Amino acid sequence: MNKSLILGIVIGVIFFSAIYFFNKQPLTQKNPLFSELQAVVYKTPTCGCCKEYINYLKANGFSVEVREVSDEELENVKKQNQIPADLWSCHTVFLNNYFVEGHMPVEAISKLLTEKPNINGIALPKMPSGSPGMPGIKLYPFKIYSVKDGKDLGLFMEI
Repeated sequence: MNKSLILGIVIGVIFFSAIYFFNKQPLTQKNPLFSELQAVVYKTPTCGCCKEYINYLKANGFSVEVREVSDEELENVKKQNQIPADLWSCHTVFLNNYFVEGHMPVEAISKLLTEKPNINGIALPKMPSGSPGMPGIKLYPFKIYSVKDGKDLGLFMEI
């Protein structure tokens, strides 16, 4: 009985380790499109996942300026830039006249900067598991929304 229990635990650990390993998003190679960009990140001082996201941006070639602000100041930044509250995350990034809300994969940022749509920015709401800077496995495709003049225009892309 004990051997069966131990074997089950070992198999479970191997299974969940494999899921975690294969679901981790690899960093993309440094994109020359990003190397000349200054990403300005607004975050609170205590947010650990924001620090991980900043490392992700740097690893992908961005020059990053961090502006640590209070919760109230961060909320004001989001409101002043007309980011709908239901699309908020823990940090906001500004680059090339666009905002990027949340733990956004670089693939979405690349699409935004390449296509240059007539919008104010993109948002990946909340803090989904497995997204850049967030621990855990990716549980579902990330739905990224486009925003213009304070309105959610719908799906920008799904990754």
